[in-house]
Formats: sequence, structure tokens, C-alpha cells
Amino acid sequence: MIEMKGRVLVVAGSDSSGGAGLEADQKVLAAHGCYAMTATTALTAQNTTGVKAIHTIPAAFVEQQIEACVEDIGVDVIKTGMLAAASTVEMVARQIIKHNVGSVVVDPVMISTSGAQLLPLEAIRELSRHLLPLATIVTPNIPEALLILSENVDAAHAQRVVCSVADVEQLARQILGLGPKWVLVKGGHLPFRSDMTVAQTEEEKQVVVDVLVGPEDQVMRIESPYLASTSTHGTGCSLASAISASIALGTDVSTSVRSACRYVQAGIKTAPKLGKGNGPLHHFHSVHRLPFSP
Repeated sequence: MIEMKGRVLVVAGSDSSGGAGLEADQKVLAAHGCYAMTATTALTAQNTTGVKAIHTIPAAFVEQQIEACVEDIGVDVIKTGMLAAASTVEMVARQIIKHNVGSVVVDPVMISTSGAQLLPLEAIRELSRHLLPLATIVTPNIPEALLILSENVDAAHAQRVVCSVADVEQLARQILGLGPKWVLVKGGHLPFRSDMTVAQTEEEKQVVVDVLVGPEDQVMRIESPYLASTSTHGTGCSLASAISASIALGTDVSTSVRSACRYVQAGIKTAPKLGKGNGPLHHFHSVHRLPFSP
């Protein structure tokens, strides 16, 4: 019998178009050789042009899904995505504590690529209070990071604008103060010039910088060439799941983050150009296609 390593339970919403959410998570985990389990928090009617409707699953049923997976198969990493409601956020935190889950990757999904609000403000406060202190790593993009701080830091001290990479580092440090072990602030929403200041025009966009901060004031910048692509649907979900996969397989956090950034960059470069809006990545760009054996 082959031993399956890397058991990852994803607690998140479903994307009917397959580019983000649980569907993307499972593709990423499969591409990394991990075993994916799911607890569905919401059903969405969406495609590459936007979110049409959301049906939130009751927290009690999400809890039953988590219990069913953990008590039988077990879990190496829990990865959270769209949690949809404050009651679900609080329940997931309880489950992590109850089952003594050692590694938790929190992707604080709040706003979709098309701009739809996916998490109410009350739930953002619950996430900060209950879930972030349990997180091995939290992976907000810049708008999500600013929103988290606006709900948790005194207005006089909360950061409101980002003009440079130094501002992104400060943003990450402030979120680190809310309790997670590591914070990765993703820079894809705000490309920079070569001098590491925010680009103001399309022509100035040269580099994307993700900033990782961690214990003992560790700071790491992951720089990637800016890609003028519309195939960005599900990039955040995919990145967090790639990090989860590497951690589940025993890789340290900083190495997992670097590897995940390379994986997503390649996924954008090789994207299949599907849909009329923001299309999905190519999740299996590095997986060989072999004929089935008899």
C-alpha cells in the first residue's frame, strides 16, 4: 500500500466555474501530490466575469464536514478560504483547537477579483480575534490587509495607503501583531516600478513584490516580473493552497512561500485563456501527462 503524505483539509467556498475556491484548491493540491479534503462553507454562482449569487452553508453543517474528515482520515494542514459568516469563522477556530491542528494556512478571502464582498465586517473582526492567532501563516492581498487593520487597529495608527514596498512591509508587521506566526502580504494588486514605488501607469508596471514577515523580525521579499494578464482568477486561493501543500509535505514556511510564488507565476504564464473576464490559471503546468496503464 502506498502511503499518502500531505493531508490538507480546505475549509472554503465553492466556485461553480472551477477557477477559484475549493475547485482550484483541489487542483493545486493534486498537482503537488497531496490528498485534498473539503468542508464547503458556501456555494457560489460565478464565472470569470463575476459572482452572481452566494448561498451560505450553516456553520453547524460545515462543522460536521470537518469532524467527518478529521476523525477518519486525519489532517496535516487546515487551509481556510472564503468562510462567509462570523459563526463559521468562530466554529473553525474551535475545531482547530479541539483537534490540535499543527499547521493552519489562513487565506482571508474578503473581496473577489471582480469586487464582490465575500465576508461581512463582523466576520472580519471574528477572523482577527479567533483565527489569526492560530495561523501558521496568513496570506492577505494589500486590500485585504488594509481592511483587516481598519477593523482592528486604532484609527490613528491604522495604515491607509501603500506607496512603496516599505509600506507593504509595515502592513505585514502590523498584521503580525494580531497573532499569526507568519504574514505574507501579496502585491499582485499593486505592481511597482523598478525603484519599488507604486506604478501609476500601465507602462510603469514592472515588478510584483510579495512580502513575508515572520518570527524574530524576519523579512523576505519575493519579486516577480509583472505579467499583463487577465488570467488571475483564483490566484490567491491557488497560492495559499500551494503553500499548504508544501507545508503538509514537511517544507519550512519561507521555502514553501517561495515555491508557491513560482508555481502561481508559471500558472499565469501558461493560462488557458478561458472565459470573457478574468480567467483561471493553468494548475497542472508542471504535471506530466502519461497514458493510462492497463
